[in-house]
Amino acid sequence: RTYSWDYDEEFEMYAYNLNTETYEKLTDTIGYDAEGAYSPDGEWIVFASNRQAYDGSLSTVDQKRFKLDKKFPMEIYRARADGSGVEQLTDVDGYDGGPFFNATGSKICWRRFDAKGLSAEIFTMNADGSDQKQVTNIGAMSWAPFFHPSDEYLIFATNKHGFDNFELYIVGAAGNGEPVRVTNTAGFDGLPVFSPDGTQLSWTSNRTSDKKSQIFLANWDHEAALAAVSASAAAAAAPAVTEAAHEVKAREQAASTATVEAVTIPDITKHVEYLASEELEGRLTGTVGEQKATAYAAELFARYGLKPGGDDGSYFQSFEFTAGVAVGEDNEVTVKAGNYSVNPTVKEDWQPISFSETGTVDEAPVVFAGYGMEIPDGKGGTSYSSYFHLDVTDKWVMVFRYVPEDLPTEEQLKMRRYGRLRQKAALARKKGARGIIFVSGPSSKVNDQLVPMRFDASLADSGIPAITVTDDFAERLLQGTGKSLAELQKSLDGGEMKEGFEIAGVTMSAEIDVDQQKQIGRNVIGILSAEQEGPHPAPAVMIGAHIDHLGKVAGSGSLATDEEKNQIHWGADDNASGTAALFEIAEQLAAKKKAGDLKLERDIVFAAWSGEELGLLGSSYFVRDLAKNTLGQEDAPLGLLLSSYLNMDMIGRLDGNVVIQGVGSSPDWERLIERSNVPVGLPITISKDAYLPTDAMHFYLREVPILSAFTGAHSDYHTPRDTVDKLNWEGIEDITKFMLLMTQRLATSAEKPKYSSVAPPKNQNSRGFRVYLGTIPDYSQGDVEGVKLSGVTGEGPADKAGVKAGDVIVGLSGQEILNIYDYTDALASLKVGEKTTISVERAGERKTFDLIPGSRD
Repeated sequence: RTYSWDYDEEFEMYAYNLNTETYEKLTDTIGYDAEGAYSPDGEWIVFASNRQAYDGSLSTVDQKRFKLDKKFPMEIYRARADGSGVEQLTDVDGYDGGPFFNATGSKICWRRFDAKGLSAEIFTMNADGSDQKQVTNIGAMSWAPFFHPSDEYLIFATNKHGFDNFELYIVGAAGNGEPVRVTNTAGFDGLPVFSPDGTQLSWTSNRTSDKKSQIFLANWDHEAALAAVSASAAAAAAPAVTEAAHEVKAREQAASTATVEAVTIPDITKHVEYLASEELEGRLTGTVGEQKATAYAAELFARYGLKPGGDDGSYFQSFEFTAGVAVGEDNEVTVKAGNYSVNPTVKEDWQPISFSETGTVDEAPVVFAGYGMEIPDGKGGTSYSSYFHLDVTDKWVMVFRYVPEDLPTEEQLKMRRYGRLRQKAALARKKGARGIIFVSGPSSKVNDQLVPMRFDASLADSGIPAITVTDDFAERLLQGTGKSLAELQKSLDGGEMKEGFEIAGVTMSAEIDVDQQKQIGRNVIGILSAEQEGPHPAPAVMIGAHIDHLGKVAGSGSLATDEEKNQIHWGADDNASGTAALFEIAEQLAAKKKAGDLKLERDIVFAAWSGEELGLLGSSYFVRDLAKNTLGQEDAPLGLLLSSYLNMDMIGRLDGNVVIQGVGSSPDWERLIERSNVPVGLPITISKDAYLPTDAMHFYLREVPILSAFTGAHSDYHTPRDTVDKLNWEGIEDITKFMLLMTQRLATSAEKPKYSSVAPPKNQNSRGFRVYLGTIPDYSQGDVEGVKLSGVTGEGPADKAGVKAGDVIVGLSGQEILNIYDYTDALASLKVGEKTTISVERAGERKTFDLIPGSRD
């Protein structure tokens, strides 16, 4: 099984005598005793133990914690070599373990987990437990420390670069400088120890061809190590500068390293490593990390000689957005039934919906209205209604959250178009309801019965109070009717219309408070001007990439596992890779123009977008602002201002072909792509779909021809595993050169690409399902029939069924799958928890597996 311990209370330590080949029991106390080490003179041992949990000394609170977490009370102990004279050296919340003496036996190093066990730091103390000192502050899993015999520094392992990527670092024994990196190989490097003379290092690594761990040896350069930790300490002791000055200095240093001679891997690497660094904390829009990233972009644009294209003569274009919603402090519901009155608990029994109207809702009766939908029949009437013969005026309306469960696929798809929560709320408001109550119902089999408090990118509330309640809450409301929630849902799940009813004798009032959290994001816009008369001598060519990512903890859009949720989402591929390419293209073209080697027919506008991960916010704001301020109309087409828009989003994992998307938006693209690729020789797959989930789509909808480069989805997408070490640098270099040549051709040609309208994908409204399979489609699959997978989510339904990365889905639930749209249609027919089948092609062979869909909610 996975690496884990039971912390067995009978676990004891023994010494083995190499000469007599006999064992000596050193501990004999109830509790887990382990992780022992000798002092250099052999007189002492130091070890970890949770024995205090069994001696009655823990508080009542800590005893409860111990029942849930056996390692919680682990502390460091010292004893004589024969196990006598035991002394407890540490007494702090969190698992203290892995202790070692230094070369003289005067010091002990160890690692301490935080109270939740999510991170660990390195500590030292005197051999008697005094002078305890924390020497790292990384916020990751740092462990297995070991002193160098000089006592000047320690070596340890940490996964600061990714959940499953442990690297070796050294840190000064005084802890007065940043740790210095020693190893640079993806995977596990850990458990380091020095030879007694300090000239060799031994450690464990899985840097082997079969990825199995072995022990490695290397010569150790003590003088170089000492110089590195000394320099780190000196930097930490340097006179403090303001944060702004430090940022400017860091940006200048990073920007000055970029060469103007050519697109090169070292230049790309410098940009990516800064954008995906710990300092930028995942670049979430509106955070300090995003501000640093956009400041870096502006500094580069200025150095390259681009003209500012943002607000008030700057490079920045700021936009306000709602960063999220939260349950406010002033929420209360009161339910009355006769002389009985109750106030259910917010966040446990009920909570407001994110789009709810806020304020006081006066006491009103409660009615039940099935699934809360009306579907038009196309003749001015309705083919389905939850409200027939039901008066809901000035009443609370309780409705089920989804759509009937037992319908044929086509009917369920049709209902889904009218089954969104906002639509149900709008309908209830139209019917005159005072408020709406959403309940999941037992046949929905959701993970969380309360609708999560998620921001849906709309700044407006629904105009009606809206709350979500648990099934148990709803059952209590129905108690006097003689009807159960399960019976009501079952009677509706076949699609039959059932008359709603008032819940006699029950009334409800509420105080609803939803907090909207406003923040400011900013795009970075730079212009390489053609310097002809007028601001735009011809419609400009624009190229962009989003600079933002998901931040330092799992939030909206994150696919992190539970163990990863508090880790930085580095976003190396998504989208430090595309942004680095943008910088290189801007630098190269600006340098060519300055040298007189580039005669532009039109401006080139470079954009580093923010807010992409939150719903394409930055690019959406840009097109609205440009249309309004230049053409006088927010929704005006932009073809008169922009000849074309090129985009780069996730170009860092080239493994086969790069996908050039949006080719259907112009009949000229295929010829231009061929010509631009001649000097580069990229393996290219074209996709004509122009309705892309990236910034390019806003331009296409404004009648601007678009192209977007993309190397495909992967299992690290939107997780902390999207790290720098996994990028294909040669692939990024080639894609950057290709997109540079495309930009140059468009900017130096007197002709602009013609715009073509592409039909939207069929059944696009069927996307977004409650069922969850854990499949990650490979959008670079080209003309393969079926849905090729770039990966499957670990422990997800597909993974458990036996589906693997590289499989091509050709059948689901008895339906033939030829493309992604067939797949989404088939998903709509699945039910949570109900066994079905999935068929895949693997290495030319068709395989069929049983699969049990899970719930996404």
